[in-house]
Amino acid sequence: MTVPPQQVLRVPSHIAAVGLTQDSKKFLLLVTLLTAMAAGMGWGIRGQYGHETGAMIAGTLAALTLVMLLIPQASSLAAARAAAMMTVAIGIGGSMTYGQTVGLTHDQELLGNWEALRWGMTGLLIKGGLWIGFGGVFLGMGLGGKRYGPLEMAGVMLVLVGLMFLGIWWINSPFDPTNKRLPLIYFSDHWYFEPERELQPRMEIWGGYLLALVGLICYVRWVRHDRLAFRMALVGMLAGGLGFTGGQSVQAFHRWNPEVFTSGALSVLADYFRYFNWWNMMETTFGAIWGAVIAIGLWLNRRLIDVDSFGNRIDISLPVELLFCAMHCGLLLTAEFAELPAAFSLLGEYAEFGLILSVLPLIGIVGGRLWPYLMLLTIVIVPISGKTVRTASYVNEVVSRGMGWLVLVGIPLALSLGVAIWMISRSSRRQAAHRFAAVGLLVTSWLFFGLNTVVFDYAWPWKEWTFRTPNQLVFGICTILLTIAALIWSWPDQEDHDALF
Repeated sequence: MTVPPQQVLRVPSHIAAVGLTQDSKKFLLLVTLLTAMAAGMGWGIRGQYGHETGAMIAGTLAALTLVMLLIPQASSLAAARAAAMMTVAIGIGGSMTYGQTVGLTHDQELLGNWEALRWGMTGLLIKGGLWIGFGGVFLGMGLGGKRYGPLEMAGVMLVLVGLMFLGIWWINSPFDPTNKRLPLIYFSDHWYFEPERELQPRMEIWGGYLLALVGLICYVRWVRHDRLAFRMALVGMLAGGLGFTGGQSVQAFHRWNPEVFTSGALSVLADYFRYFNWWNMMETTFGAIWGAVIAIGLWLNRRLIDVDSFGNRIDISLPVELLFCAMHCGLLLTAEFAELPAAFSLLGEYAEFGLILSVLPLIGIVGGRLWPYLMLLTIVIVPISGKTVRTASYVNEVVSRGMGWLVLVGIPLALSLGVAIWMISRSSRRQAAHRFAAVGLLVTSWLFFGLNTVVFDYAWPWKEWTFRTPNQLVFGICTILLTIAALIWSWPDQEDHDALF
């Protein structure tokens, strides 16, 4: 069923009844706060899982929050496609190295070195902007009323991969640490700042992502004339740049001024600050800032949202779609968990570059019916469950292996797959986006929170505090508030009633 574009922007009637309309400042505040919580919690949890698949946690939670609030009356398939595109795209930047860039701003050896601080923050501004810039542009592509078919997406992604390798060669070369030959613009450990130390510089690829993102922005702006995708690309770059530098400012301030937290202005809370994991606080703050900026940017451009003008067209047959899913999951699990012999080492590189990892999912999302739901509700859970059971049952051995596979892998995947199948079946029965997104947000937020709680060794605030407890408390509050919002938004309008039964 095709929903007229003007209906997409109408909030559910029970929400509008209390004075919350999409044009009200109160609604903007609500969207901003909820998306900030979703992205902040997701990005903080990402810190325990890392890389592309970890970043997709925040992409899933933020994207579901945005479509639930801003396109509540769209079809669930249209909303799922837009949310899944953002989820996959947020993972792209996970390939970039940034630990040593953060180190330039707070390493013990560099404290007081303002030049290193400025250079590190410049690197974080660029890398953060690229990271969330991809998420912004693909979110805009999913919401802007332009139809991107699977063949077009395949061609675009192949060009972007080519631009990435060109950019790495052009901007991130030479890289020869043995002879102390590093790129002209380099944001990791450098002998310029520490000439006497034995350093282990990291290979950077941000130049490749810069060229790829610029190419994608040019395509959506001047070839496809997609105004929303172009604007959200700029919003995403701003969000990521502000988020990474803002989040690291918190951690760097603590490292540069520890006395403020022990005997200075904030000493009244010293008993709590001693438990803070400042790195995880940086990540959580990073996510909250970029989530807030993305939400504000999309709200300001809400008149350009037109998700249903092209209908719920399906371009990929069911067998091909299932084949793509199996291929992607097989390659992903192999790259994440398998120890391969040298002859098959190339398979282990599937997750090495986020752009390559995103090719099959993005083709499936824009052309299929199953992919959007499976991506958001199941595929994104698979590596997180796997990493959780590896940590809890094999590395730390705090959960028996049998129980770990049942509780940390079997039950989460069965639940998420069951909900995905239910949502797919309801997508053809006029289910509105706010119901789909609310249920999806409930399932994913609690699954991610629960799995991370195991990794955190159940750091509940009523137990003896550890360096995990403050973040566990933050994530718990975010989960509860997102749950309340999802329950309110999942309540059906009269016109949605038939989709329930």
